[in-house]
Amino acid sequence: MTTSATRPNRAQCLFDLLLPTRCAGCGEGRAQLCARCRAALATAAPGAAGPLPRPAGLPPVYAAAPYAGPVRRLLIAHKERGALGLAGPLGSALAAAVRTAVGSPPPRSGPVLLVPVPSARAAVRARGHDPTLRLARAAARELRRGGLPARALPVLRQVRPVHDQAGLGAAERRRNLHGALGVAPGRTGRLAGRPVVLVDDLVTTGASLADAARALHEAGCPARAAATVAATVRRRPHGPGGGAQPG
Repeated sequence: MTTSATRPNRAQCLFDLLLPTRCAGCGEGRAQLCARCRAALATAAPGAAGPLPRPAGLPPVYAAAPYAGPVRRLLIAHKERGALGLAGPLGSALAAAVRTAVGSPPPRSGPVLLVPVPSARAAVRARGHDPTLRLARAAARELRRGGLPARALPVLRQVRPVHDQAGLGAAERRRNLHGALGVAPGRTGRLAGRPVVLVDDLVTTGASLADAARALHEAGCPARAAATVAATVRRRPHGPGGGAQPG
């Protein structure tokens, strides 16, 4: 059901149509997304992502692209500046990560359920929309167009308040978020026996996805994987084979 939190911001959409704008990804041209940045999203090669070491309970994570350059700016524009026209191309990138997460051949136990990590209610009110739910729905549409049955299912909700994450390290984020999410009452029946993929716009420390996975597991509906549009650089411990790799 469409709610005031997920309904398109009509004033913003009208503004985007009437006034020429520069590409949110590179700042060039006179369109919200230029051909070059659109092609960069469309040709991204999804791969394994997530932090190293991984938080306990974090399922395998796949991301379409590193969180850098145009991709980073596009995600920020969609989430924080209400650039709703970017939901389609970003959702297509998320769909590519979901396909990688699901693998081949696709599951036969029903449609793939994309469960978005919920934003805080205050953040949704401030932004005027739920960016992750919007991307999940766009990704599900793209997957169905490609022949993979899928639908977005927003069954997670915040069950306790959390502190602002700004400035917190990985361990502090995990403590802050642990136990913050739960499955809404009466929704587990819609998940049972179906392939579930957690989705988010970005993975950094993995704390949000790990707590979402915990909530689903405790409800008896574990996620087989997680998928995101982008991921920060994966960090390995120092020593032989250390360093960083994109993910």
